[in-house]
Amino acid sequence: MNNEAFISRTSVIEALRVLVGLRREDQIVVTNQGSARVWPKLQTHPLDLHYNPSTMGGAIPLALGLAMAQPRREVLVVSGEGALLMSLGSLVTVVGTGVTNLTIVVLDNQMYEVTGGQRTAASGTAVDLGEVAREIGFPVASSFGELEDWRACAADLLEQPGPRFICLAVHPTPPEYLNTPTPPLGEQLDRLRHALNAT
Repeated sequence: MNNEAFISRTSVIEALRVLVGLRREDQIVVTNQGSARVWPKLQTHPLDLHYNPSTMGGAIPLALGLAMAQPRREVLVVSGEGALLMSLGSLVTVVGTGVTNLTIVVLDNQMYEVTGGQRTAASGTAVDLGEVAREIGFPVASSFGELEDWRACAADLLEQPGPRFICLAVHPTPPEYLNTPTPPLGEQLDRLRHALNAT
């Protein structure tokens, strides 16, 4: 699916609700940028890490490290396409490690949302991030623009052996979410360490 097929876009809130509804109790979830503001309003969990302020492009490598260190747990990372474009090499690294317990979900809204809404370099081009991931070697690589298609396929995709790459074409995050600060990082890290050690 190329960006021209992304004329249909879905609500970022509803797209994330699908993931929240399928979240496993022992799954680690890493978010950053816009998703780090939305996810805590949809669900709070000791194994969440909302990684803001963050180095753009840093969430996927961080989640990969967690997946390697916690091979018996599933790890889900939600990031934006702007952040991914700054670190496309991280996808090669993910495949190169051989991890099977990592899911990468990229929210494609064609902009650097939290820095002012500037267009990304891929905005308006035929770049298909799902196809890029497939060519790199992800055994599961899919793109969605329609919410109902995403709802229908999500559970099956998340059950397949990873690593998994899912690109969701979404509308910008509503301003009331972006104005919400993420929980203090130190508190989150303490809670995550405790949860990892307790199970």
